[in-house]
Amino acid sequence: MSLQSIVVQATKPHTATFIFLHGLGDSGHGWSQLGEMLSPMFPHVKFVFPNAPSIPITLNGGYRMPGWYDIMSLDPKTRKEDESGMLQTVEIINKLLAEEISGGIKSKRIVLGGFSQGSAMSLLTSIKTDIKLGGIVGFSGYLPLADKVTESATSANQWTPYFMGHGDVDEVVAFEWGRMSADKLKESMGRQVTFKTYKGMGHSYCNQEVSDLAKFLGEVVPATEKGSEL
Repeated sequence: MSLQSIVVQATKPHTATFIFLHGLGDSGHGWSQLGEMLSPMFPHVKFVFPNAPSIPITLNGGYRMPGWYDIMSLDPKTRKEDESGMLQTVEIINKLLAEEISGGIKSKRIVLGGFSQGSAMSLLTSIKTDIKLGGIVGFSGYLPLADKVTESATSANQWTPYFMGHGDVDEVVAFEWGRMSADKLKESMGRQVTFKTYKGMGHSYCNQEVSDLAKFLGEVVPATEKGSEL
């Protein structure tokens, strides 16, 4: 399956790419303003906002909407997860990553991120892929298949920096779920995770989180590559 994406092109020579996956029921267009906000600070970065396919969502009575996988429940203790749908999306994301690499962008100059469902998929892909990325971003999300991923994890992104942010009054993906996911990645799996809490923020994002994201991008995909790996 090939996806249509909203793209905010680099305004200077393109040397890095940020792929950001939207949440359930949303679209790439709904997040393209993030690329427009960040582009002046990162003119060398192309921002890609893919559109998820329309699929039936069990939690919403089977109603079809844009989604990266089916959701049966939002309770982390009792939920049944759509493992096959998630793994299919991992393969779709791998193809997006491969397209950037075939276009001349080094994998270590690609950042993968998302919001909510998109965050879940960026985290899962980072563990499943054999592609070493420059950074992983998770806004208001969680680590899916948490009881299974340890055994099947690749080492490609063992040392890749992660930035995760979550509002402490999130009414959709509970803050504790996000924090526990970060702890799982960091403490149980040895991943390089920075987790930030945003006071008073619900299932959304805020200016401070965007500012923190900008700082993260400046560290992982600076305009000029660091060291002898140029």
